[in-house]
Amino acid sequence: MRRFAELYAELDRTASTLAKRDAIASYLRDTPPADAAWAVHVLGGAKLRRLATSTELRQALAAATGYADWLIDESYQHVGDLAETIALMLPPGDGTLGEVPLQVWLEQRLPALAKMDSAGRITTLQAWWRALKPEQVFLLNKLITGALRVGVSQRLVVQALAAWSGQPTDLIAHRLSGAWKPTAAALAALAAPAGADEHLADRPYPFFLASPLEGEVAALGDPRDWLAEWKWDGIRAQLMWRDGRAGLWSRGEERLDGRFPEIEQAAASLPVDGVLDGELLAWDVQTAKPLPFTALQKRIGKLKPGARLLAGTPVRFMAYDLVERAGDDLRERPLHERRTLLAELLAPTDDALMLSPALVAEQWEALSAERRQSRERQTEGLMLKRLDSPYRVGRKRGDWWKWKVDPHTIDAVLLYAQPGHGRRSGLFTDYSFGVWHEGELVTVAKAYSGLDDAEITRLDRWIRAHTTERFGPVRAVEPVHVFELAFEAVQLSGRHKSGVAVRFPRIARWRTDKQPADADHLDDLRRLATG
Repeated sequence: MRRFAELYAELDRTASTLAKRDAIASYLRDTPPADAAWAVHVLGGAKLRRLATSTELRQALAAATGYADWLIDESYQHVGDLAETIALMLPPGDGTLGEVPLQVWLEQRLPALAKMDSAGRITTLQAWWRALKPEQVFLLNKLITGALRVGVSQRLVVQALAAWSGQPTDLIAHRLSGAWKPTAAALAALAAPAGADEHLADRPYPFFLASPLEGEVAALGDPRDWLAEWKWDGIRAQLMWRDGRAGLWSRGEERLDGRFPEIEQAAASLPVDGVLDGELLAWDVQTAKPLPFTALQKRIGKLKPGARLLAGTPVRFMAYDLVERAGDDLRERPLHERRTLLAELLAPTDDALMLSPALVAEQWEALSAERRQSRERQTEGLMLKRLDSPYRVGRKRGDWWKWKVDPHTIDAVLLYAQPGHGRRSGLFTDYSFGVWHEGELVTVAKAYSGLDDAEITRLDRWIRAHTTERFGPVRAVEPVHVFELAFEAVQLSGRHKSGVAVRFPRIARWRTDKQPADADHLDDLRRLATG
C-alpha cells in the first residue's frame, strides 16, 4: 500500500504524460508482481465498487476526531473531495498498515469491508485510518469510494507496460483487452514474447479510433483515396464468430453476450469464422434507418431481453471492418482488402448483419452535400478512412477521421454547480443549466468542459459569492449567467423532468453579452427532438 500511495501522489502532482509513464514503469520494476498487477488493473480503468457510503465515511470521521458534523460538512464544501477532506482532518496515523501489500488490501481487506454491517464498517475504517499515513488514507478512501481518478488513461498504462517489458504497445494493448485478471502470472504474460496464434485468444482486438477532422477536408488530398461512410450513433462493438460460438464485446471491453440475441443468432450465418468491427444500432425496419440512441438504451441494460422488447426495439449490427477471417489476423492488410473480404463474408448472412454502405464521390463537394443530410438519416456525419490504411490500435491520427456535422447550440442559464474531481476537486467545474418554460427556468443539461482555466477560476469565485442554497456538494446560484451549450442531439425522454434528453452537452462559450431573459425555451429543444 505504501509504495502505491507514493505512486498515486506522484501521478497526481504532475500533468506530464512522459513523467507519469516513467513513474508507472519504475513502480512496475520495483514492486512485487502481485501488487504491480493490481496497480495496472486499477490505473487502467477497472470499475471499482463503492464499499462504504458517504454517510458512513462522515460518521467514521466524526467518531475518530470528535469534530461536529457542521465542521466536517464545511470542510468538505471547501475541499470538494471527501477522501481528501478525511485525510486532511484526521491526525496522522502510525503507518503500520502501510506495509500491508496492495494485493492483500484489494483481495482480502476491502472485500471483507463490503460484507460488514454499517456499524462494523465505521469501526473498521477508524482502525485502518489510525494505522495509515495521510497519503495512504487518501488512497484508501479513493479505493473505497471507487473514485480513483488521477489523470491516467489506459493508453498511458499500456505505454508504461511497454517501457517496462520491452514489448510493443500494440501487443500489450491486445493482451490487456477483455477480461484481464490482475495476477502475478497475468502480469508476467504481458511481458512474454508474442506467440504465433496469440490473436485467437478469447478477447477483443484493441479498437482503432478516429480523430476529429478540424481542418478543411480538401487538405486530405484526392477523395478517391478515401472510403466515406456514415458515422453511426450506436454502440461500437466487435462481433466474434469462432468454433460455432458468438461473442460481443463493447468498445469499453464489456461482454454483451445475451443482450442482443438476434445478433448472436445472425452470426451463425457467417460462412467462416471471423471478427467484425461495427456498430450496434436500434433499427426502424419500416424506414430502414437507425432509431434514436435513447431507443438503444432500452436494450443496453437488459441481460436477457424479453420477446416484447426484442420485437419493439429491433437491433442491427452495422459492420464496417473485418479484423480477423478464418483465424487470420487481417489488421496489417489495407482497408480496401479488408472491406472486400467483409462484403463477401456478409453476402449470405441474416438481415441483422449489415454492411455499412460506402459513399462514392470524386469531389469533396459531393461528399459535403451527403454530409448535410446526416441528421435526416439519423447519423452524426461522415467517417473518412484512407483506403490503404491498416487497422491500428487506439487513436492514431492520419488514417481515420470523423467529419461530424456542426452541433446544435442553445443559450442556457447556469443554475447549479458542484466541485470537480482529481486536480479540480477544489473548484466548482461541474455545471447544470436551464432554459425557460412557462416563466420558469427548467434544468435541461449538465456540462463539464469547455471553459479555460482562467474562466473556471473566475466562475468559481463568483459561485462561492453568489450561492443561494446548498444541497450537499451542490450549490444553487443566482440565475444570471448565460452560456452557449453545444450538443449532438436531443430526444424526448420520460426519464427526465424536463421531458428531453440532451446528448453530449458541452460549453461552447460564456455569453457575457446576454441576459437571462435571452436564453432559449424548452419548446426550442422539443422542436429539435421531434423535427
